[in-house]
Amino acid sequence: MSDESGTTPSNTIGNRIGISRVKSAVLFRANRFAVTAGFALAIFLAFVLVTTLFESLFLQQLSGGDMIDTMFATMLSVVLTGTTLVVSIGQLVLAQETGPLGDQRERMDNAMEFREFTEDLTGRPSPADPGDFLAALVDATATKSTTLRDELSLPRSTDAHDEIRSFADGVVENAAEVSSALAGAEFGTFDVLSAALDFNYGWKIARIEHLEAEYGERLSDGDIARFEDLKTALSMFGPAREHVKTLYFQWGLIDLSQMILYAAIPATVVAGLMIAVVGPATAPGATLGVEHITLVVGAALSVTLLPFLLFASYLFRILSVAKRTLAIEPLVLRE
Repeated sequence: MSDESGTTPSNTIGNRIGISRVKSAVLFRANRFAVTAGFALAIFLAFVLVTTLFESLFLQQLSGGDMIDTMFATMLSVVLTGTTLVVSIGQLVLAQETGPLGDQRERMDNAMEFREFTEDLTGRPSPADPGDFLAALVDATATKSTTLRDELSLPRSTDAHDEIRSFADGVVENAAEVSSALAGAEFGTFDVLSAALDFNYGWKIARIEHLEAEYGERLSDGDIARFEDLKTALSMFGPAREHVKTLYFQWGLIDLSQMILYAAIPATVVAGLMIAVVGPATAPGATLGVEHITLVVGAALSVTLLPFLLFASYLFRILSVAKRTLAIEPLVLRE
């Protein structure tokens, strides 16, 4: 199946936006603690490498002034300021969950109305688990696609029949992969949203509209009705995914606030100890040509940067997902 330009977009978001596996892992799939640890290790190694290459200048700075005190006094100020920023982020998230009774009632009514639509579409009660809820909608699109394919009234071995059947097969295949990934995925991890991002419903809706416009005169009323049923199922998945995405962002920002507050404690202690205790003569000697004081300063710098690195690792994922899902309607915001 192809779109108007003759190309078929990949179902996987990493392949659709054309990035390497390493970048895809950093932006989307890798555990945020692992990404943070990787950043910290990279900073430590870079610091040790550069200061070893310019060892004489580094030791001169240590012996000739208060470089350590100045560096970590600045870091201490940054940690405390960043912690205050985190509190502001937490307050922003919580502000979205508060409001007068009327607003809360309207939220509840809208949510229950959508669940009723979902029950009508799937023919069974809407699951309470976010992953199962999305899987139910994905399974509904697979069912509608199968019906469209099997009951297509166009003569076999024609271009129209083959193209529509190929499209329906692609939807069924993609739906099966996504539904399998959603099965057992725990909300709060990235697994639910990651699987949902691999179901490119917007392009599928646009493709249906293109097929209806191109072959509409040859389609029976039943074919058109089945196309519309499939489009409805895909259209229901869009706002459901956006809702789950919003909940994940709120969940992630709350986790981020907690983790930064936790990381700020050792970062503050280490910065304080570096100011109060560590000096040029604190760690004499060298190992494999690397001064011990270089290792101490590099490790302390990495620890004091942990709150910022946590912030960066979470924001990389949140902003990357937000950028790739700006349009809820069938608009493709990429080449």
